[in-house]
Amino acid sequence: MSDHLVNRRTILGAGVGFAASALLGSPSWAQDVKQIRAFWWGSQERADRSNKAVDAFKAANAGVDVKTESAGWSDYWPRLATQVAGQNAPDLIQMDYRYLFEYARRGAIIPLDEYLGKSLDIADFGKPNLDSCSVDGKLYGINLGVNSSAVAYDAQAWQDAGAEPPTLGTNWEDFASKCAAFAKGNKRRNFYAACDASGVEPAYELWLRQRGKALYDNDGKLAFDAKDAADWFKMWGALRDAGGCVTADIQALDKLTLDTSPLALGKAALSFLHANQFIGAQALSKTKLSITAYPVTSGGKPGHYYKPSQMWSISASSKAPELAVKLANFTVKVPEGVKALGVERGVPASPKVRDLVTPSLDETSKQMVDYIGKLDPYVSPLPPSPPKGAGEVAFVLQRLSQEVAFGSTTPEDGGTQLITEAESILKRG
Repeated sequence: MSDHLVNRRTILGAGVGFAASALLGSPSWAQDVKQIRAFWWGSQERADRSNKAVDAFKAANAGVDVKTESAGWSDYWPRLATQVAGQNAPDLIQMDYRYLFEYARRGAIIPLDEYLGKSLDIADFGKPNLDSCSVDGKLYGINLGVNSSAVAYDAQAWQDAGAEPPTLGTNWEDFASKCAAFAKGNKRRNFYAACDASGVEPAYELWLRQRGKALYDNDGKLAFDAKDAADWFKMWGALRDAGGCVTADIQALDKLTLDTSPLALGKAALSFLHANQFIGAQALSKTKLSITAYPVTSGGKPGHYYKPSQMWSISASSKAPELAVKLANFTVKVPEGVKALGVERGVPASPKVRDLVTPSLDETSKQMVDYIGKLDPYVSPLPPSPPKGAGEVAFVLQRLSQEVAFGSTTPEDGGTQLITEAESILKRG
């Protein structure tokens, strides 16, 4: 974590220089650059699809070369921060909603408005999808897919344990009862109904929203308190004690990547993820998976929301921003590109592209698209934009959840510490 904090402070300091260079525009020689770099996080399934799209782009653009690299979520952001600070950032950056505002406001990525209607043909994405990728009225991201949170589960494992899996509308109390029933009927060793999602920030956020709270308010301040966090830790502690979710040592193996999740490791029959990750999760699973929504809070509010699964952003230090934009556009609007990516990064924002890819989707992809289509009753508006430091707070939540799970701190102390550390991070900006 300390390396991440150092790298983040470095990128913030370096951002001003990038902003200045971006304002000067690209030098004339930059237009002759024929090689760019692209960097993303994700599973091997994503890497395979992305590289296939890149190969199609190179085939359609003679003389162009694209160097690609990928990493898991936890490793991606420290590596990207280091590269940005060293003025060696990739041209095409896969961006997440929680980091978009920080990178944009520090000048590490460039606004894309000047490319709209030219090399960037995404007007049919619609205003909501364009707004969700914008900062202070300027477009900084290219939506790679509409997404929301989801639950993936092994239906056969639940059936074998004689338990009913959660479905749309299952509340948290019934979810706990179902997991406890799974534990009683399960015959497999070191195998549990669910992962422990107490350290998964999207899960915590959704649960808070159901309680009428949020992670952050419109001013970028924490919108929950220590009691909320303690209640969250206690809920998962009770489930852990009942044998309904994995033990602390198993959950500690999860590095926030699909291939290290308890579901992929064969330690749990259910996992909390983003809908687009369902495709990668199925690729890692030896059995057929099903998809449904998060449990609901009885009498509560809808917790889900639609968001850009990921975005493409262009580095302010890119020597070939036009070429990077062209590659990004290729992956979201050109048939060869969008078919290569499929819906692994989410449901395409363009209606025309959705119609293009749907007939060729495999069963797993169709399950995911169908899920997004049924989610409307559980969806509320997009939350306020996350403040600078939100990404770090997510890692603090993960660390403290493990400390609570291992018994080195109490839920109450964990909740208090989360507030203290989060406020310190946000104050530092």
